[in-house]
Amino acid sequence: MNEIVDFLTAHGWVLKVFGVVLGTGLAHLLARLLLGRLAVQLQKTHNLYDDALLDAGRRPLSVAIWVIGIGWAADLVGGQAQADIFSYVDEVREIAIIWVLVWFAVRFIRFVEEHLSDTAYREEPVDPTTATAVGKLLRASVIITGVLMVLQGMGFSISGVLAFGGIGGIAVGFAARDMLANFFGALMIFLDRPFSVGDWIRSPDKEIEGTVEEIGWRLTCIRTFDQRPRYVPNSIFTSITVENPSRMLNRRIFETVGVRYADVAALPKIVAEVERMLKDHPDIDHARTLMVNFDKFGPSSLDFFVYTFTRTTVWTEYHAIKQDVLFRISDIIASHGAEIAFPTRTVHLARDDA
Repeated sequence: MNEIVDFLTAHGWVLKVFGVVLGTGLAHLLARLLLGRLAVQLQKTHNLYDDALLDAGRRPLSVAIWVIGIGWAADLVGGQAQADIFSYVDEVREIAIIWVLVWFAVRFIRFVEEHLSDTAYREEPVDPTTATAVGKLLRASVIITGVLMVLQGMGFSISGVLAFGGIGGIAVGFAARDMLANFFGALMIFLDRPFSVGDWIRSPDKEIEGTVEEIGWRLTCIRTFDQRPRYVPNSIFTSITVENPSRMLNRRIFETVGVRYADVAALPKIVAEVERMLKDHPDIDHARTLMVNFDKFGPSSLDFFVYTFTRTTVWTEYHAIKQDVLFRISDIIASHGAEIAFPTRTVHLARDDA
């Protein structure tokens, strides 16, 4: 018994280290239980930021508890041991805490970025492209700040690092002009917002057409209609024209229809009935320009044009409506005993009376 007492007296720090590790484990378990109960309560609300705090803090908090606990235990061990490695405990712990804080901030920013456009959280969702741009800038700022704090904690002079970065930035700027051009191109996209993720875009200047999948700082990924990804450098968009059909208000029907010259007497009634049909059509936007007029004497037909707009901008629905309109025009022409003209040629043969 005396030997045990003597051992514990001489090695009491072992019990202290054991107690610290055990306490750290209990604190970690208690934190998990509390966060679990808090998550149940927060599910009853639809607040974006408390959900973001909970989601971002789960894993960093667990790591922070163990970092503090193990650092405390290492301090106790270092007081008894003579190894030089324990002289770095405070420095390592400080760096670990900075890393945990940066990790938490990055997770929080990412969660908010991903859910700002979620209708479950906001009645007026934020544009995904804007949320992505702001999220990337904030994450980059947090990471750079964290790196500078770590360097400061390791004994480096921040002013020297920044001065070196300024000189090195000039050299990198000359060596990476294309990369900088792409970066500023992305910045213009985020600020001007000519298109967003999910938009269908095309360019008459380049063979670019498809759905925008991702807007990065260097490249924009566009999924073409044959499902191939096309990666376009952002600097391209500063010098080309971009059409964004996804933001159309209507889709246009502009067709020319020809009837035979033999049906010239029925043409006024055909034109009037086609116009009346369009004015009564439920899928035609009557607030937009609607015209049906005899246009010209064609080589083998009397041509009239139909100019109107559909209510929908959905491509598949538009073609279904256009098909219905064309079939109705065909029925109207047939109901007047007329026919749609096709290219014909009349040949007159000279008769020799001799």
